Parts: sequence; C-alpha cells; structure tokens
Amino acid sequence: MVYILVPALIVLCILVLVSLIRGIIAFLQTTKVDLESGEAETVTEMQLAQNKAMFARIKYQALAIVVVAILLAISR
Repeated sequence: MVYILVPALIVLCILVLVSLIRGIIAFLQTTKVDLESGEAETVTEMQLAQNKAMFARIKYQALAIVVVAILLAISR
C-alpha cells in the first residue's frame, strides 16, 4: 500500500506546484494587462484563469493531506 501512496503523494505535490505556478503567472499577467490596457474584459478572463488555478491547487493540496493521513494511519 505504501508503494502506491508515496508515488501518489509525489504526483500530487508536483500538481500543487504546477497549479501554484500557473496561478502566479495568471496573477502577473493580470497585473501587466491591467497596467498596460485597463480593459476590464481581458482582466476578468485572467482573473478567472487565476481563480481556476488556485482552486485546482487547493484540491490537490487536500488530496495530498488525505494521502499523508492515510500513510500516518498505516505506519502506526
């Protein structure tokens, strides 16, 4: 069981990192677009992309916590 959960935890940690980086990139693009053009349509699209990436990060973090809890329960 541990041989399955540890790689799953590693994959989830990578997914958390990727979604965090995507969210930060979307945040930076939102700021750049807002400063350059000031158009509300583009900013709203970028904010939606940022929210989507951050929500994905929260989901992956929750799953990683569940895997860690299972690993702790098994190890006792």
